Amino acid sequence: MKPVPQSRFLRYSIRDGLHLKNNSSYWHKLHLDPWLLSLLILNAILGLIVVYSASAQDMGLVFKQGFSFLLGFVALFICAQVPPKVYQAFSPYLYAVSLVLLIAVFFIGEVRMGARRWIAIPLLGSMQPSELMKFAMPLMITWFLSRNALPPRIFHILISLVLIVIPLLLVALQPDLGAGILILTSGLFVLFLAGISWKLILGSMGLVMLFLPIAWTFLLESYQKKRITTLIDPEADVLGSGWNIIQSKIAIGSGGFSGKGYLQGTQSHFGFLPERHTDFIMSTYAEEFGFIGVVILFSLYAAIIIRCFMIGLNSFNNFGRLIVGSLALSFFLYVVVNSGMVSGIFPVTGDPLPFMSYGGTAIITLLAGFGIVMSVHTHR
Repeated sequence: MKPVPQSRFLRYSIRDGLHLKNNSSYWHKLHLDPWLLSLLILNAILGLIVVYSASAQDMGLVFKQGFSFLLGFVALFICAQVPPKVYQAFSPYLYAVSLVLLIAVFFIGEVRMGARRWIAIPLLGSMQPSELMKFAMPLMITWFLSRNALPPRIFHILISLVLIVIPLLLVALQPDLGAGILILTSGLFVLFLAGISWKLILGSMGLVMLFLPIAWTFLLESYQKKRITTLIDPEADVLGSGWNIIQSKIAIGSGGFSGKGYLQGTQSHFGFLPERHTDFIMSTYAEEFGFIGVVILFSLYAAIIIRCFMIGLNSFNNFGRLIVGSLALSFFLYVVVNSGMVSGIFPVTGDPLPFMSYGGTAIITLLAGFGIVMSVHTHR
């Protein structure tokens, strides 16, 4: 029987991947997307340049950061070789391992700056299980929802919320409320992309608003309340809790249109700006490169996010679309939260700026996530 035109179209559709077998490019054979890879490499180079300045030209930190990027790109390449079906199958196990590590933090974790968030690994240093959970959470929720018809039913939504809330509570008890919120939103992004109704979304937002007074009274620690009140009026304690955000805004504002020049920042190099190579590296960057530099950095971030959405829209299955979309939205949120923190829009949370702030765990997990994006793109 002669196939109908629709059947022939489906058999030779771009989305079924048959064209890749016959006309596979060099990049597709490596399972890499050259556009996304180029953008990530540019971001990594810019990050190393800024870390060199923000760390007072400490080559030791630069080499460590460079080694983290090397490990991250190796992880990206390895993750890109693995077909999405494998991630779909192993997502529950990765989630379970991340959950066990979050529990282990309370028993064998290292205490730094009053928080127990790190686990020491021999020969490799230390890692934050919360960073791994940021990677595992969207995979787990995507795995769970993609097994059933979309949009999800109420029962599946409730189970997803339970899977999201358990790690949120464990991370919040470390305490690390900022990372907990990012983990929460990475799971909620999957629910949003899965097509839950706006009635549920708006209703949930109303419940959250009603819950806020209870959280303020019974759940938030005193230092967390202090961060919120400092956000509203940082000048109330200029030499105390308001110091960080005031100095950060001074650094950003003094950069002006074109910046003071590379290695010429005064707030960072004279010691006024705290955590200048980690949490507040955006302030260092804005002071030295000004408004033009910030626009270039945000354009680079926007290009990465847009490319991810393009890959997600062309994905062949629900798992690929959901995981790529949620990873892109999570990356966007990391940028917004850190940028809002250093400019006084959001409370100080201690969350890093992607590929710019010093720190190995966040770099490796983010690049591994982009490896999954490339896997979805090249495995049809």
